[in-house]
Amino acid sequence: MRSLPAVEKVRQALGETSLPRPLVVDLVRRELARHRAAEVAPSFEEIVRQIAGKVAQRERSRLQPVINGTGIIVHTNLGRAPLGPAAVRAVAAIACGYNTLEYDLKTGERGQRAAYLEEALSLLCQSEAATAVNNCAAALVLIVRHFTKKKPEVIISRGELVQIGGGFRIGEIIEASGARLREVGATNKTTLSDYAGAIGSETGFILRVHQSNFFMSGFADSPPNEEIAKLARSRRLPFVADLGSGALVATEKFGLAEHEPTPGGTLKGGADLVCFSGDKLFGGPQAGLIAGKARLISALKREPLFRALRCDKLVFAALEGTADAHLRKDWEEIPVLALLRTSTEELQARANALVMQMQKLPLELRVVPSKAEIGGGALPRSSIPSVALEIAAKSLSPNELAEHLRRTSPAVVGYIARGRFRLDLRTVFPAQDELIAAALTNLQ
Repeated sequence: MRSLPAVEKVRQALGETSLPRPLVVDLVRRELARHRAAEVAPSFEEIVRQIAGKVAQRERSRLQPVINGTGIIVHTNLGRAPLGPAAVRAVAAIACGYNTLEYDLKTGERGQRAAYLEEALSLLCQSEAATAVNNCAAALVLIVRHFTKKKPEVIISRGELVQIGGGFRIGEIIEASGARLREVGATNKTTLSDYAGAIGSETGFILRVHQSNFFMSGFADSPPNEEIAKLARSRRLPFVADLGSGALVATEKFGLAEHEPTPGGTLKGGADLVCFSGDKLFGGPQAGLIAGKARLISALKREPLFRALRCDKLVFAALEGTADAHLRKDWEEIPVLALLRTSTEELQARANALVMQMQKLPLELRVVPSKAEIGGGALPRSSIPSVALEIAAKSLSPNELAEHLRRTSPAVVGYIARGRFRLDLRTVFPAQDELIAAALTNLQ
């Protein structure tokens, strides 16, 4: 073990890295301690090689940009909705200095947090009031905690006990809030009488959860929101709808046959409150947006839990920028909607240009039709006609090719279909075409 090198000697042999020195030193110490515990003393060169690999792995673990060639527009693992130029400008203007987060420039005193954003969201959602917390699950937790303080039961259809990303289930989120579930109906069919029969002295509110990430067909049915809202009013109960993805624009306008309920339409149908995600079809940063009756929004904001769930200045800035783009109906400022609007003819032209640019490379390139998806647990039955670049390399298997491209900077992420690696151009921004060409050229 005396032959194991000193920490500083190994660090110097590693050369310059993008990691701070303390992180590199810690990695070196850990690796040398591992060899010491195992009573194994590799050569100096082998130790440096092993630690260099761990340094590279640590560098790759940083949050970094990715070119999304998967064809999934709202990709949960790749950061969901990309922020648009308006949101980025708003964040940049706020991030580097002080700001009016809770300061009134007119009076010179403490001001109202997120006043502008709440007014904009109210207008977009056609609601009396609105507010924001740090994600949609947090919005639901806040609502459940408020309405079940004295009456702990939440009525929900068995067909709406949705499981969301990461294995989280709506039922578990509700129970973690200290409430009890009162499941009604069957998995595939729930009637208004099921809701009516479940209402009792312990009922806090009726919850409807949009089946955004799955669908049921065949012998399946549930009452419309208007009927549930009428029942809730007659029993003096709040009626809350969790919309999940929260489309503010009718999805039919983008050529999608499947309808995604909007906050405004759901509130018009009788819901007292709606909640939805800010980082899915709204196209902004991670947030949970709540809209509805002013007295209920005010009550939620007085909850002690609201402070723990509120957003920070950067999220507020990005939400304001995104809300402004929605109010202006400037869809090009909202990347999720811009990607939906891109024509297949434009994608075809870009794909053909890439093939022409790389025709001298020892790669087999083909332009093929594909189907893109909304993703993010929205519109599970809808696919969008798209165009993909199919790539094959003689010296690399499809999986090896995928791995090589994930190691480029920026990383290029695609998918394998029919034994071939593909990049769907619907989720690749035009400015990234040259980066893809460079990544493929560097494979050689």
